[in-house]
Amino acid sequence: MPSFDTVLEPDHVKIRNGVDNAIKEIGTRFDFKGTGAKVELKEKDKEIHATGDSEFQLEQIEAVLYGKLTKQDVVISFLDKAEKVDKLGGDKVRQVYKIKEGIEAALAKKIVTSLKESKLKVQASIQGDTVRVTGKNRDDLQVAIAHLKKSFSDTPLNYNNFRD
Repeated sequence: MPSFDTVLEPDHVKIRNGVDNAIKEIGTRFDFKGTGAKVELKEKDKEIHATGDSEFQLEQIEAVLYGKLTKQDVVISFLDKAEKVDKLGGDKVRQVYKIKEGIEAALAKKIVTSLKESKLKVQASIQGDTVRVTGKNRDDLQVAIAHLKKSFSDTPLNYNNFRD
């Protein structure tokens, strides 16, 4: 039976390019000269760390970072901003952005119920951090992809592992 996987995966190369461009701009901007403003990408931890001298400066760094990431076509909803700002030694502060990867359980349940309520001739099952959708023919699966794109337009879902 034909099937495909619904996943939530950011493009790590584009994220790295966006962070690198933000680092370059922070290094050359006049208002950041002589300050502790910096951005780091921790690829193993899947985090972006923004460090600055004050919370106002963190907001400016965030604006630069978001601007550079959107220019790389990275959807900002992949970033999960930490609730609190970490205080470092002295007057330094740090903001942590986690890079989301994989479909969370609540979203996976919404996807499955949306497909069931749509009365399409497909079955959806949650498999870890992906949702596998199976159907009798390709046309049903293509209609299911169109339905998911319309229903979850605010979430950057990807569809891969299409098998016939």
